[in-house]
Amino acid sequence: MFEIKVSQEIKDACPVFAGAAVYAAVKNTAYCEGLWQEINTFTEQLTSTTQMEDIKRQPVIAATREAYKRCGKDPGRYRPSAEALRRRLMRGIPLYQIDTLVDLINLVSLRTGHSIGGFDADKIQGTHLELGIGKAEEPFEGIGRGVLNIEGLPVYRDSFGGIGTPTSDHERTKMDIGTTHILAIVNGYNGKEGLKEAAEMIQSLLKDYAESDGSELLFFE
Repeated sequence: MFEIKVSQEIKDACPVFAGAAVYAAVKNTAYCEGLWQEINTFTEQLTSTTQMEDIKRQPVIAATREAYKRCGKDPGRYRPSAEALRRRLMRGIPLYQIDTLVDLINLVSLRTGHSIGGFDADKIQGTHLELGIGKAEEPFEGIGRGVLNIEGLPVYRDSFGGIGTPTSDHERTKMDIGTTHILAIVNGYNGKEGLKEAAEMIQSLLKDYAESDGSELLFFE
């Protein structure tokens, strides 16, 4: 497991922040029917019980949006991933199917409202991560998004540079079909509430759909 530190600038901007990290050996697959049955069931439930304007009021999403403002980012222009996923479904656009590990993280994010970083642990440089705030001109290539302006966004950095924000993770550490170790980080900008449940949901799904026979769980703040 990696050591994860929260910088003073994040503590000042979001004093209640708490995080959970899950590390596990896994087997990724291109598609998993059982997982997609769960995703489709949740999609039907969400779209039949939610209005578009309800999404940003969901407590975890609302707290993440507030953290963006405090760090210096407009959450209307750079949406937290959990909000973006829900808005996509509410517009009638199906959730994109990437691979089992990515799809699984997206499901937990959709269910809980937490923005969750999913990384290929073997691509992370060093053994320490720190959560800070993005700087002007800091290089960051978002997955499928090209160069992302992360100034004012919360960002996890390894010894080489940024690897993840609540809006998008970096191409350098992204998971793919060859990933054999996952590091998933749940961001609790609303504090500890629901954090343990989200992390345990990840552990359970990894066991059910990615052949994980055990995982490590770390809480940090």
